[in-house]
Amino acid sequence: MSPNETDRSVFPTIIAEAGVNHNGDLARASEMVHAAAESGADLVKFQAFSAAGLVAGDAATAAYQRANTGARDQRALLRGLELGLDDFTTLAETCRAAGVGFLCTSFDSAMVRALVALGMPWLKVASGELTNSPALRALGAFDLPVLLSTGMATEAEVATAIGHLRAGGVTAITLLHCTSLYPAPYDTVNLRAMVAMADRFDCPVGYSDHTGDDQVTIAAVALGARVIEKHFTLSRALPGPDHAASLEPQEFAVMVERLRAVVAALGDGVKRPAPGEAAVAALVRRSWHAARALPTGTTLMAADVVLKRPAGGLVPDQSPVGRRLLAEVAADESITADMIA
Repeated sequence: MSPNETDRSVFPTIIAEAGVNHNGDLARASEMVHAAAESGADLVKFQAFSAAGLVAGDAATAAYQRANTGARDQRALLRGLELGLDDFTTLAETCRAAGVGFLCTSFDSAMVRALVALGMPWLKVASGELTNSPALRALGAFDLPVLLSTGMATEAEVATAIGHLRAGGVTAITLLHCTSLYPAPYDTVNLRAMVAMADRFDCPVGYSDHTGDDQVTIAAVALGARVIEKHFTLSRALPGPDHAASLEPQEFAVMVERLRAVVAALGDGVKRPAPGEAAVAALVRRSWHAARALPTGTTLMAADVVLKRPAGGLVPDQSPVGRRLLAEVAADESITADMIA
C-alpha cells in the first residue's frame, strides 16, 4: 500500500513542538511537557544546539526572528535559548513520568547518540538541515525512522536529501511538509505539495504547521497526513522567535479534539448507509401507492398509482401498472408484491 493509499481512519501522531519556546528555562520546559501531555500530544519535541557551533558570529537573524524579537544577531539570540544534555536528560525523564514521548531535533551531530540513548523513537531533521548531506548520511547508524522537515525545499532538494538518508542506511522516512515562516500566511502553505510528495517519493507524509491556528492541520489530516507537528507554548505573550506561530495548551487540546473528529468523519471510504440511515430511508424514499381506493381485480393503470413516501411498497423501478390487484387497496396505501398478480 503506497502512502497516499494509507488508512486515513488511523489517528495521526501529534507532536507538540516545544522547540525553543522554553526560552532557555528548564523549569518552563518541564512545565511545557506536562501541559502538552494534558493537551493530548503524543510526543514533545525540543531543539538541541550550541549557538557557537551552529551559527557564525556575523549571521543575521531571519526576518521573522527580527519581527518577533527585535534581535539582529542570530548567535546571540540562540545562545539565550540553549539547553544542555543534562537538561534534555531531565526532560526525557519528565516526559516518561508524564506519559508522553520525548523527541529532540539535534543541530549538533555530536549530541545525536546521547539523545537517542534517552529513548527517542524517531530522528527529526529540521528544514534547515535538509541540505546537510554529511549529517543526513550519518543518521543511518542509529537504526531509527527519520522525520524529515521540508520547509524552504524544492522537490529536487527533497529527492537529494532522501537519497543521502537512504545511502546512509535509513530505511523509514516520513516527509513533513511545512513553510518556514513564523507565522506562515495561509497562501504560503501549499498543502497540495504534501500530497504530491507522497505520490512522488512513495513515503508517508505529515505536516509541520507554522500558521497561527489549527485550520490547516485539519485539512492536512483530511489529505492523509500521518504526523502533525504544531508549535506549542505556555503563552504567546512570552518573548521569543516562535511563540507567535504556536498554540497555547487549551488551543492545542482543542486542535487534538478537532483532529479526532476529522479522522472519525473520514471513515474507511466504503460507500454504504451509516448506522441509522436505513430507518431514515424507509421514511423518505418513495414507493408505489394507490392514487385512490381500488377494488379487488382492478388492472392498474398509470392514473391508479403514484410514487409517495414512505418506502413500504414496490420500489420505483418496479411499476405495478398493467398488473391485477389480488386484494382491495385503500387510497394512499402502499402497493406490495403480494397484492398483485
